[in-house]
Amino acid sequence: MARNKLARILGVAACASALLAPRPHLRPPSAVRVIETAPAATAPVALPGAPERWKKATKQLATLGPASSTLAMLEKLFLAGVDVFRLNFSHGAHEEKAELVKLIRQVEAKYGHPIAILADLQGPKLRVGVFGQDKVLLSAGQKFRFDLDDEPGDAGRVKLPHPEIIATLAKGDTLLIDDGKLRMTVEKSGDEFVECVVDVGGAISDRKGVNTPSVVLPISPLTPKDRADLAFALTQSIDWVALSFVQQPKDVAELRSLVKASARPDVNIMAKLEKPAAVADGSLEAIVDLCDGIMVARGDLGVEMNPEDVPIIQKKIVKCCRDRGTPVVVATQMLESMIDAPTPTRAECSDIATAIYDGADAVMLSAESAAGLYPEEAVTMQRRVISRVEADELYRARNDAEVTAPEKTTTDAITAAARSVALTIGAKCMVVFTSLGTTVRRAAKGRPPVPILALTPSEDTARALALTWGVYSRVDDYFGEDVEFNDVLKKAVGTAKDVGFLDDDLDVAVVTAGLPWGTPGASNVLRVVPAAGPDNWPDVLCYPETEECTDAL
Repeated sequence: MARNKLARILGVAACASALLAPRPHLRPPSAVRVIETAPAATAPVALPGAPERWKKATKQLATLGPASSTLAMLEKLFLAGVDVFRLNFSHGAHEEKAELVKLIRQVEAKYGHPIAILADLQGPKLRVGVFGQDKVLLSAGQKFRFDLDDEPGDAGRVKLPHPEIIATLAKGDTLLIDDGKLRMTVEKSGDEFVECVVDVGGAISDRKGVNTPSVVLPISPLTPKDRADLAFALTQSIDWVALSFVQQPKDVAELRSLVKASARPDVNIMAKLEKPAAVADGSLEAIVDLCDGIMVARGDLGVEMNPEDVPIIQKKIVKCCRDRGTPVVVATQMLESMIDAPTPTRAECSDIATAIYDGADAVMLSAESAAGLYPEEAVTMQRRVISRVEADELYRARNDAEVTAPEKTTTDAITAAARSVALTIGAKCMVVFTSLGTTVRRAAKGRPPVPILALTPSEDTARALALTWGVYSRVDDYFGEDVEFNDVLKKAVGTAKDVGFLDDDLDVAVVTAGLPWGTPGASNVLRVVPAAGPDNWPDVLCYPETEECTDAL
């Protein structure tokens, strides 16, 4: 009975998959094998915690700091929902970062579950000089001067130790001081000074930050400190590097050239969009095309733009990334109140939900997990919102409505067909064999209705994919030269069972792969595979009225 029922379930997809599938005995020619054999993965241990933690599609990033730097807390945050840990290079010594990487990898090894690590570079920090007293009070309408004089500042002037800014500013440009608390407009500029009128006054003191939203500064996004931090980060087992204060595409290209010249040339690059110039028409699309991932960094973006514009820009960035299949993270102040309180505001929960409905791949915590009193509770709350939204029919409907047409490539054709088959037959998961993660990211772009299990021989690929929507990875040498195709499928089914995506023998998975094995970007196989395993596959996979398609098998 079970075999007959299974035959009917699989019959819908059999004709399509049969025409795409290779004969079971085919082996890849050894000459085309391009991936080195990865070490065999240890058997996954039972993953404790809430079941929804292991099936959510939207990923979670958590910033590490004093509140989350112990092995015990890292493990709690991982089990609560964290998929990617962020190392903020604005704070802390290299030795501290190395220790955190070591502890994260201990958690990863314990549970056999890939974890990504993001190294976030500080970027250029523009600041005023020092004053002769603790602080001075500036009034709206008064004049104020920035210059290159080393003398301590007063109520009429202060040093701005950035000649490149002074040389760039012109009449009518805007300066924001101390995260926008003070606003000034340039009235006059010279070779070594700018004179401004104060639009919004307030207190100003030593080394407060300066923002220049109206100009593109002729400076590198990588300071000497950033270059030193990057060189160190690339000696560690990090998976992503984030570049702060990106203004234009060439900023990303500069970082890419440094990474390519390193011993870790395939480390993924993320651009943090927090400058108006970066989100202008034309620049945004070009920057996204150059990156492996994007972060909507709403902190500085909210300083340099009107607050009411930020939600619109967020949606614009997310859509641009969705259309291209580029992972996008929404960050900053998502659960700000939980720095000091064990529960969030309702508005904060709505903010997280909005990012998820918009289609973000991931949401991030900053001070909430780095320095807050309730880091575990903040991660758990974020995960609860994710699970609730993803269970909403409106979320699924919006995902389906916003899926873009596949490109005219074999990979997109196979992944689009797999999504359709999974939806039609009620599959429990999609299984994607991958070497570099390209096919997996294309599958995630289509936002399938089931989880994506990525099977890869590359530990680096598995970790990097932890940021991608709907993807859970496992590492093993599935690409053995002498392996039979049915043996590969059997192993895939076993992994899907271990992960918890397949349970009942009548559960099915939709499998995609590429032959020859190990050829990056080659996806040309689609199979529908029962959880019962190869020994229990029915002899006939078609309905009686379409038995002629069994000839294709």
